[in-house]
Amino acid sequence: MVPVAVVLLLLAGCARGPDGRQIVMPNLQELPKSQPSQAAAAVNREHARILASYGGEYEDPQLRALISRVVARLVAASDRPDQRYRITLLNSPAVNAFALPSGQLYVTRGLAALASDTSELASVLAHEMAHVVARHAAIREDKARQATLVSNVVNQVLSDPQMGALALAKSNIALASFSRSQEFEADGIGIGIAARAGFDPYGAERFLTSMGRNAALRAPPSQGDAQPIEFLSSHPSTPDRVRNAVTQARRYSAPGAGARDRPAYLAKLDGLVYGEDPNEGYVRGRNFLHPKLGFTFMAPEGFALDNTAQAVLGIKVGGEQALRLDVVRVPAEQSLAAYLTSGWLENVDASSIQDTTISGFPAATATARGEHWTFRLYAVRFGSDVYRFIFAAKQMTPEAARAFRQSIQSFRRLSLAEIRAAKPLRISIRTVQVGDTAEGLAREMALSDHPAERFRVLNGLGPKDQPKPGDLVKVVVE
Repeated sequence: MVPVAVVLLLLAGCARGPDGRQIVMPNLQELPKSQPSQAAAAVNREHARILASYGGEYEDPQLRALISRVVARLVAASDRPDQRYRITLLNSPAVNAFALPSGQLYVTRGLAALASDTSELASVLAHEMAHVVARHAAIREDKARQATLVSNVVNQVLSDPQMGALALAKSNIALASFSRSQEFEADGIGIGIAARAGFDPYGAERFLTSMGRNAALRAPPSQGDAQPIEFLSSHPSTPDRVRNAVTQARRYSAPGAGARDRPAYLAKLDGLVYGEDPNEGYVRGRNFLHPKLGFTFMAPEGFALDNTAQAVLGIKVGGEQALRLDVVRVPAEQSLAAYLTSGWLENVDASSIQDTTISGFPAATATARGEHWTFRLYAVRFGSDVYRFIFAAKQMTPEAARAFRQSIQSFRRLSLAEIRAAKPLRISIRTVQVGDTAEGLAREMALSDHPAERFRVLNGLGPKDQPKPGDLVKVVVE
């Protein structure tokens, strides 16, 4: 498995949804009959973990049929026309695609949304198929099995001050990426497959460029010499891969050759859910809302939130402060004060424990201290569950403590009107009219964070490019 994104591939390792309930493991179809039952069970387990991490399957028969047709066309042009693939479209806003050694091929709706034509999608699929054809995934399978679940984030924070904020902001399975040589080999093989299948081989260059710009917009702001997340991965940097993609594409044709099928592709994206699915909770600025579970809270000022399958995670500009919210089951007879000292977190100061209320709900709070971080903990009993807030700061200043208190006090139950109003953002395909500009179209989008830049990235436009009258473009609407 390998991501096409430049960020570290992160998969959830426990088969539990964000509400803490056990996820029923699905039965896979179309597995090779000769595959041993033990191997099939391993594939089933990995498939279940992927579904748990990426919001389950996304139901879109038309888009899935398009992906299936592209895969069939690529398989026929590959060196392994006998290789079978089972395609899963994942309900995740992440820009990602990967394949298991068995031929399980995964594409997120976030990746489909970022691609601007069929050749760009084909370049991603061909890249992942190339890893299977070249047996890169099989070579790396043992390493993947040895990946450990980062379930106790605070242990990492306490033991590694340099990685603390990142560990708190990304509590999932971290899988080692392929080597640089394997990535470049997969790019070369994939571009060749796409070209032989009749697709524009420069689709890889365009998509990698958009992917890099999209990752830059999503990356949490940092200060000083802090290394970007990409530094943690041996995945080649996007500029290197773009240059390699251009070199490989030139082996097959000059720019402009091959099918792109932009109108047909965009037609399949009309109405596609963009960003987070409200059923799994979603972020709006500093606010997190979960209509299904019925609660909301606001992060402190300057925080960027990330909703994962295991927790709501946040990090402040500079990485000096972070937060985590997750949900656990605590026996009704166990007090919240007792729970805070039950061992789920180390170094809790027992003398700091206090009973309190948050928006009318019973709660308890305490502090914990590590060598480099100080933590403010809250446990709030909400219905049959307990919500755990961990606020972390390298320097617990009065201002930081006040910001954390204000954040926890914003935790409350959603009203019925708020629950009914929760709808996902969707992609709408528009025809550019005379006088339309990127800035004007961006103002129509339901995005407040760098809307013009996001409009250009979403539509494969350069930093200063303008759409042309008659062009089809993607606009994010409510």
